[in-house]
Amino acid sequence: MLVHPQFDPIAIKLGPLAIHWYGLTYLVAFGLFLWLASLRVRQPQHAQAGWTRRDVEDLLFFGVLGVVIGGRLGYVLFYKPGYYASHPLEIFAVWKGGMAFHGGLLGVMAAMALYAHFKGRRFFEVTDLIAPCVPTGLASGRIGNFINGELWGRAADPSLPWAMVYPQSGTDIPRHPSPLYQFALEGLLLFVLLWLYARKPRATGQVSGAFLVGYGSFRFIAEYFREPDSFLGLLALNMSMGQWLCVPMVLLGVAIWWWAGRRAH
Repeated sequence: MLVHPQFDPIAIKLGPLAIHWYGLTYLVAFGLFLWLASLRVRQPQHAQAGWTRRDVEDLLFFGVLGVVIGGRLGYVLFYKPGYYASHPLEIFAVWKGGMAFHGGLLGVMAAMALYAHFKGRRFFEVTDLIAPCVPTGLASGRIGNFINGELWGRAADPSLPWAMVYPQSGTDIPRHPSPLYQFALEGLLLFVLLWLYARKPRATGQVSGAFLVGYGSFRFIAEYFREPDSFLGLLALNMSMGQWLCVPMVLLGVAIWWWAGRRAH
């Protein structure tokens, strides 16, 4: 069996200044978005619609706000509402950890709605542009999870070649390295599929719908290998909170994709 490498969470330390690996993965995520979205606006269907590199920079600013605010509030409301209701000031203690993807997604959607309003563009025109640029950022975040030795997986068969013991879990049980599964599924694989799908002109809203279906499906699968949050455990139908949050996401994605296709005809 493998043992988690126990990386030092601090990547660079210069006197009192400490730069954590997780912070660097966020920078990588934002950098990849800037690069990929800049490529997207050069594609004929987006260039003809008047998208520019300046728009990409503005979208990144709005997106960062949505990720941070939405991700934090999502964790507070979806995972520990009772605790934070009793400790409201700790909602702002983001340095202690606690971010939720589904909350971050809602935050980004709200930020993109504001951007679309200010720029006079359609909401799905904006989200279709950025959707294929998101999975690489998710992949980067999962690498940060792995480096930190967090969000480890459920117990695995010891004969599995990549089964891994996480000393920080307090046991010597071999586990699935689930952050790496999520890196591969909702990061790399989703990026390849979405990027290829979005290269051709699609009905407005279909790329966004495909993202919701793809991420929700891959995350649902990966959750079967990820240890549920200890303070929640498995919920109804032996599904985790992450899986229950993915169900409406997939249904909404299917509805948007179907609606967009019907509307285009």
